[in-house]
Amino acid sequence: QVQLVESGGGLVQPGGSLRLSCAASGFTFRYYRMGWYRQTPGKERELVATISSGGGSTNYADSVKGRFTISRDNAKNTVYLQMNSLKPEDTAVYYCNAYWRTSREYDYWGQGTQVTVSS
Repeated sequence: QVQLVESGGGLVQPGGSLRLSCAASGFTFRYYRMGWYRQTPGKERELVATISSGGGSTNYADSVKGRFTISRDNAKNTVYLQMNSLKPEDTAVYYCNAYWRTSREYDYWGQGTQVTVSS
């Protein structure tokens, strides 16, 4: 059974930091590109950051470049998102994603964790 379990969300003041974690199970984690996405009410889910299966390549939304860092530990089947210098506009539900394409696509999502940036 595939599971992606996010943790680390919460309430933080502007300028603060949070570290999200996503623990994966039920699939071969090291094969998958991992990503973080976020969504606010009434808006489409948007890409925050992705990291390649081996961790050597990362990609970030322009809005988070220089503030957020994605990383992974393939030995622990976990992906992280370090969020610094948080802004109120970073408030959203953050979702973990696992993606792998071979002859078919494998695309898994976590349940999401709420991040609220407010004073």
